[in-house]
Amino acid sequence: MSALAENRKAYFDYEILEKFEAGLVLSGAEVKSIRGGRMNLAGSYVNFHNGEPHLIGASIAPYQPKNQPSDYDPSRTRKLLLNKKEIDYISGKTKQKGLTLVPLKVYNKGRRIKIEIGLVRGKKQYDKRAVISKREAARKIERELKQ
Repeated sequence: MSALAENRKAYFDYEILEKFEAGLVLSGAEVKSIRGGRMNLAGSYVNFHNGEPHLIGASIAPYQPKNQPSDYDPSRTRKLLLNKKEIDYISGKTKQKGLTLVPLKVYNKGRRIKIEIGLVRGKKQYDKRAVISKREAARKIERELKQ
């Protein structure tokens, strides 16, 4: 399982409560583009439309820009594939105040492309500052131990 795209900012901005694996409905050119590492998950989220989960805001660059169909939209809404039980569980959880679904990473699983989505709660500003200060303190200790 190699990560093809990752949403690193989500790990910093959100507290991840649960993770789920889902399939993506893609076209052939989109699959080739993702395998080439040309997907961006920054600012994307998962929303429910007619009881089905959809990935919104993720951008997949065209595989061959000069050979793409004229109606290709890199940031179109893409359907996610989950079990009925998972859909019911997740949709119930997202109705709670403060919880949302965010894509964390896209990876290969055999020949399939899967997406890992996380049920998250936003971090407060002071939590983010605490993480940064811990990271800097650990770096300083490492630097001192090397010398």
